[in-house]
Amino acid sequence: MEWIKIAEAPDEFLWNDRNLVEIEAAGRSFCLARHNGKLFAVAPKCPHASGRFVHGAIDGQGNVVCPLHRYKFCLANGRNVSGEGYYLKHWPVEVRDDGVYVGMQKGLFGLG
Repeated sequence: MEWIKIAEAPDEFLWNDRNLVEIEAAGRSFCLARHNGKLFAVAPKCPHASGRFVHGAIDGQGNVVCPLHRYKFCLANGRNVSGEGYYLKHWPVEVRDDGVYVGMQKGLFGLG
């Protein structure tokens, strides 16, 4: 796993009122989500119809909700929890003393 620093601190991001923000790092776009004090990184678009998650919401169970058709995906594991059978790419996020990092598999996006 290769860890890419994406910010000095979580408050550096321009979070919307739904605790979502879309960023670019290591040549890739991510949707970051903040839920119950944790950060999550997921693909920026829904795998069903490409709705941008930054325009969606996070429900009380910690699922990101697509703004187009309300498909729901678990932020922790990417599983579709509303029953349509899709899967959302996701990456681990760590907040460390020296910054915020996203973990990516080595060999992807020119890493490692």
